[in-house]
Formats: sequence, structure tokens, C-alpha cells
Amino acid sequence: MVLTSTTADATSVKGENSYTLGELMVASAAREIRDGEVVFVGMRLPLIAFVVATKTHAPNAVGLFENGVIRATPAAELIYTMADPPNILGATQCLDMLGVMSLLQAGRVHLGFLGAAEVDRFGNLNSTEVRRPSGVTRLPGSGGACDIASLAQRFVVLLQHRKERLPEQVLYVTSPGNGDGPGWRERVGLPRGGPAAIITTKGVLRFGEDGEAYLSSAHPGVEVDDIVHNTGWKLRVPGEMASTPEPSAEELKAIREYDKDGFWTR
Repeated sequence: MVLTSTTADATSVKGENSYTLGELMVASAAREIRDGEVVFVGMRLPLIAFVVATKTHAPNAVGLFENGVIRATPAAELIYTMADPPNILGATQCLDMLGVMSLLQAGRVHLGFLGAAEVDRFGNLNSTEVRRPSGVTRLPGSGGACDIASLAQRFVVLLQHRKERLPEQVLYVTSPGNGDGPGWRERVGLPRGGPAAIITTKGVLRFGEDGEAYLSSAHPGVEVDDIVHNTGWKLRVPGEMASTPEPSAEELKAIREYDKDGFWTR
């Protein structure tokens, strides 16, 4: 199977078991969840990743939502915001925001999924402000992202792979990754955690002992040169490049049974 395009806007893969780029990213995100883990789920693709994980390899994972909802099983219906009634029905607990955020402070959250406008080579996130030739754009800011990036045992970022969104250094650190390199989190008093992976529309980046992101795998059909060209720093590439595993039939079944119309994954 190969991607129909190697651009950041590629949307589908053709083959015997065709799948969209969104489905590939969801499957990749789902594999970051381990069985029994407590996970800050968020919305969009990570929401579906939680569904896939619980229906495949991690049936005992627990999902947290920033509005206070805790679920041992996904909502029975697709949700569009975390406050949708299906997310309340059958929830394990419905607390307030402080209730779920306190689990971060206690060190009980294993993994958090985050999005951002920019992510730099050390995994720092900017969701506050971006500056482009067309002008300055103010963004919503942190929400709970800074808490998750600071206090979860690890976090994973999902975003579109474009050079301006993967700069060498973010304009503003809304949520901390590895700061300026190894040892930074310890120096500033962050007791644990840090970025584990960046899942993009072109590949998967992971982090070395020096705190810097490197290319771990390229999505099927995406050239390594394309990924390097669209990254804002000199991205390290291993000698033997792995291909991101395609979604399995089981993973695709879980995705499509939940997101029937491809609202999040088309």
C-alpha cells in the first residue's frame, strides 16, 4: 500500500485494505496507550485512539477528560465535545476539572495527548501565539495542556507536518517539553515526564537521551527527504528507516465502527 500523495495534505492510502491518513495516525496514537494506563484523552484523533486501544490491546486503560469525566470504557456513541451527553452516560465518575487535574499532581496519569500550533526540536509546545508573514495570530493558550506536559509521566503530540509548525525553537513555550535539552526538566523542578513522541501527517518522531526529537518512522509512501525538508531543524535520521506500521484490520474495524462517517478520521 502507498500514500496517494506525499504532501502534508495526503488523505488516503490505496490498497487491499485502504485507509485514510487520519486512520493511520489514530492507530499510531492508540499503540502509545498501554493496558491499565490512565490517559488524558482529549478530543479529535486521540479520542478515537482511546477507543481503538480499549478494543484491541489495552482493555483496562482509563480515559480522563479535562471537564472532569473519567471513563473505563469509551462512550457508546461518537462525541464531538467532551461535554456531550454520551460521554456522561455510563461514565465511571463525573468530577470537576480540579478532580481530574489533581490526578496529574499526584503522578497518577501515565499519558496525555496534546495538540499545538508549533512543536520544536525539544518537544516544547506553543499554543499561545504564532507569527507569520501575514501577521500575528493569537491562539487559545494552554487550557490544561501545560499541566499535562508538566506532570504526566509522558505525553504525545499530534499535528500536521509542516516546516512552520515544527520550528527549531517555538516562539512561545505554552507547555514545556525538554526545555533547552537534557536535564532541563529536573533543573526547573518538574519531577517526571516529558515528550515521548510526535505523531505527524508524515511520520513519527521520538526523543533521544539528549532530549531532541529524531525521526523514528516514515509513513508508508512518504519519502524521508520530504520529512526532513518540512522540518525546521536538522532532523536526525537513523541509518535504517522504519516504516510506520499500517492499521491492522482489527484497528480499522474499531475506528470505523465508532467514527462511522469519518467525522474525525476522513
